[in-house]
Amino acid sequence: MEAMATYQRNIKTFFSEYVTRTVSKPKMEEKEKRGYKIVPMTVEDTERVIDFLWTYFYHDEPLNIAVGLLDEPGSKADELEDYCRGSIPEGVSLMAISPDGELLGVSICGIMKRSEGEQGKDDALSECKNKKFERILRLLATVDSESDVFGHFPEVDQILEIRVVSVSEKARGQGIAKTFFYEGAIAVAKEKGIPLIKADCTSHYSGIIAAKLGYECIYQINYGEFKDENGVPYLEPPAPHTSCKTCVLRVDLQ
Repeated sequence: MEAMATYQRNIKTFFSEYVTRTVSKPKMEEKEKRGYKIVPMTVEDTERVIDFLWTYFYHDEPLNIAVGLLDEPGSKADELEDYCRGSIPEGVSLMAISPDGELLGVSICGIMKRSEGEQGKDDALSECKNKKFERILRLLATVDSESDVFGHFPEVDQILEIRVVSVSEKARGQGIAKTFFYEGAIAVAKEKGIPLIKADCTSHYSGIIAAKLGYECIYQINYGEFKDENGVPYLEPPAPHTSCKTCVLRVDLQ
């Protein structure tokens, strides 16, 4: 508990000094400004974060749309919620907060360890009862196996994995997602002594952000080529989301 408290204090200090942003609205005669700060996400923030994801992520994520995860009235996303909830206690996730305390964005991250192998994701796939979400898990399991990140970097034993990034509609265009992918992720990785950051970019836009920030794409799978035994694509997200890219950033080079 003491180690976690020390980590959170160190991260808060880093962000208060380096990552607090003030962004000007374009094309405004008056220099009205909107700001945000990046803070560590804690277990106490879980319900607030889940509510935020229901508003801005679950319905917008390309893979969720592709399988119609929430198309039916009363649809639930228990498996997706569990995936997000399960990552928060690892203590490496972040939030963007407005000056008045409003939640503007979340970056849910986790730590991948070489020693853990792929068993956890295989178990999640075999235990999934939601057939729609199972299609998403099957893609992610394939990406995880074929991208073979630890094989690309034999000297790396731990990876900071960016799992979910979502920004509220009114806060988009302020650079929050970029901060999550770059300064935020780098600060957490350095504090934890993790040498590599990884993101599976399922969205066309997250892939663009990663590329602009210097991430290297080490693997790509086109959705149209990921097919079942009958040759039918498992997932067909709406344009312009045509592929999933595994992108990595070396922390020691930043």
